[in-house]
Amino acid sequence: MERETTSRVIVSKTVLSKVSLRQAALVLLSAAGLLLVAGCREDMHNQPKFIPLRENEFYADGRSARPTVEGTIARGQLQDDPLLYTGKLNGVEVDQFPFAITQKDLERGRERFNIYCAPCHSQLGEGNGMVALRGFKNPPSYFEPRLMTASVGHFFNVMTNGWGAMGDYSAQVPVADRWRIAAYIRALQLSRTAKSGDVAAGQMVTNHAPEQPSGDAGVAEKTEAK
Repeated sequence: MERETTSRVIVSKTVLSKVSLRQAALVLLSAAGLLLVAGCREDMHNQPKFIPLRENEFYADGRSARPTVEGTIARGQLQDDPLLYTGKLNGVEVDQFPFAITQKDLERGRERFNIYCAPCHSQLGEGNGMVALRGFKNPPSYFEPRLMTASVGHFFNVMTNGWGAMGDYSAQVPVADRWRIAAYIRALQLSRTAKSGDVAAGQMVTNHAPEQPSGDAGVAEKTEAK
């Protein structure tokens, strides 16, 4: 009887020991699995993406930044009008505007000119603006023979790409405003050579004193004014 009881106790201890070992093994395997999963996690601060200009071995040239596909055009950059966007036709600067210039266009051109051009070129376009008076290189006068015969496309091109010591203004001045400035530059040039007979009938010549009437009409007008 005692032997049977002892045998049962031994068997029970053996079974319990095996169960404990299995449980321990399962706990260890679970812990190892959790550690493995945690090690494979991708946090937001470590994103699987290409970093611009960083080396990448995936491509043969080792660059992560890929060149654009030939013929790609950025949104809003479809410059399909050579005259409007370059001031040239067939690669040659032309003396024509891509749209009709109105009085409002000239007024806008004068405003933009006084903001962006006058500091160097002066409001009269003589090349002696305040920037030049303070020691910087004088820009050329718009009244030099070379520029008096230059096309409006040339002025647009200079504003777009720069010329000599002058940087480009393509970032500061939109395309249409560059043409308006070019129109105003042409108006400044014409102001030096134009005659009163060139003004259309019924239009007033600004910045000039009105012509005084002569004879009896003039006397009568002065009397009424008194």
